[in-house]
Amino acid sequence: MGKQVERFVDIVRRLRAPDGCPWDREQTHASILSCLLDETYEFFEAVDEDDSDKMREELGDLLLQVVLQAQMADEAGRFDIEDVARGISEKIIRRHPHVFGDTEARSSKEVLANWELIKKQEKGDTRKYLVDGIPVNLPALFRAEKMQRRVARVGFDWKDITPVLDKVEEEFGEFRAALAHNNQAHAEEELGDILFALVNVARHKGICAEEALRHTVNKFARRFRYIEEQYQRSGKKLEDASLEDMDALWEESKGSVG
Repeated sequence: MGKQVERFVDIVRRLRAPDGCPWDREQTHASILSCLLDETYEFFEAVDEDDSDKMREELGDLLLQVVLQAQMADEAGRFDIEDVARGISEKIIRRHPHVFGDTEARSSKEVLANWELIKKQEKGDTRKYLVDGIPVNLPALFRAEKMQRRVARVGFDWKDITPVLDKVEEEFGEFRAALAHNNQAHAEEELGDILFALVNVARHKGICAEEALRHTVNKFARRFRYIEEQYQRSGKKLEDASLEDMDALWEESKGSVG
């Protein structure tokens, strides 16, 4: 395995060489950020499909992004892939004293508590506010969950699910009122409040809202493809279909594609 990794690093270095690939040589840390994001989501899809070959391929694409970024930094004299590997190795050892040291951790909860404590000791608490330090570019549902988890650590959280559900109903009532008054800006704000409250419900029940919505969107796509397939087979145009006909096929799709 080590030889293959070294070979791959050499390949990327060759791509970035003066006589290498013009496209690769033109790239910067910023210019290929979208590639890193794309490859990450493609790996998500491979995991959803439980496709081992696709997972292996997408992990390779992700590795390319990591090695490219490290190679660019190496060329600028900042750090190289060895520094990256060394840094993460040392961090993992430090943050797993129950594995590599003499600390005990009998549950995942204790492991996470130790992780956060060690992380805080390493970095120091330089945040002015508790909610600082959560990346603003995270998907909104995921960022909402991380923020809620952060403030829950200091007790800013309901103890049980009932008031959390009540909050969803309260926000939905405010959303309906904004719609009734045709207040677009207020409706948008209240819709955001509904989504934030629903993330809180999901968090309390151990559900990742981002993953839940992603699975639902995938399910919608499967069912709508079924509708399109039926119209394609019949030679009819989807644009000519009535809502009632499409809704009947939608119900049929539930038993066919899930």
